[in-house]
Amino acid sequence: MVAARRVITLWIDSDQRRALVDISRSRSEATGRVERARMIIAYLDTPSAYVVARQIGVSQQTVTRCLERAAELGVLAALDDRPRAGRDAVITREARTWLVSLACAKPIASGYPHELWTTRLLAAHARNHGPQAGHPSLAKLAQGTVCKILAAQEIKPHKIRYYVEQRDPDFEPKMAEVLCVYREVEMRRAAAADRDGGGQIAILSYDEKPGIQAIGNTTPDLPPVPGTHPTTQRDHEYKRHGTVTLMAGIDLLTGTVHALVKDRHRSREFIEFLKILDTAYPAATAIKVILDNHSAHISRETKT
Repeated sequence: MVAARRVITLWIDSDQRRALVDISRSRSEATGRVERARMIIAYLDTPSAYVVARQIGVSQQTVTRCLERAAELGVLAALDDRPRAGRDAVITREARTWLVSLACAKPIASGYPHELWTTRLLAAHARNHGPQAGHPSLAKLAQGTVCKILAAQEIKPHKIRYYVEQRDPDFEPKMAEVLCVYREVEMRRAAAADRDGGGQIAILSYDEKPGIQAIGNTTPDLPPVPGTHPTTQRDHEYKRHGTVTLMAGIDLLTGTVHALVKDRHRSREFIEFLKILDTAYPAATAIKVILDNHSAHISRETKT
């Protein structure tokens, strides 16, 4: 007598079915998840584990186990592998902590001339000195295991990220003063339509760069030539003309840039730059310059 076919009842809604269809057609999902999604969809259309097994190309027992898990956990939860106990970790927690603390110190503290640790150097040091430090599980430590341990702690001792050390004790007052100036610029821009007439102000942000190398070409540039060279060509030799200093200030209200290039960097060159500003603005306009992390008002003589 033939036994009756066993029917496994699955509860599924439209959203779950749509998710199963997307997973079954995915090319980025794990192969096991895609295969189980195809089993469940095929079983919903044809409730026969034997037919589904023939259609998917797996054994009937594989289909049955998948359907039983889907009935127990849900159709989406059944797509993932069951958690496995696995073997006990070879490297102890204490050994991992010792390795991480070692990575957080400079290699020079361990007698190496290197500036930074590398995973290869860390692995070699741990193999040579870990057992002596009471961690025999590190005797056969591999470089890949070092990478996994450091990645779990989000530590990258082989990389450098720069930061700004606060060295100026008066930084906060200077910062507040500069921020107030930029807030003033924002307010004046918003009220630009009401600034007609006298009593105007120009706010400039000033900076300077001394020691710029003045370099000149020895021969003229060659223009692009079709079929010969597609770009402009320039002789690799050049002439040195010493160094120059660039002094520049940008008007924060209008965006106008005032610049001066001189061969030397002295107070008389800065005074010459101030005279350029004095000439550029009307006599009724007050000039406020932000320099060296603080602002300063430039006094002006009355023009006649």
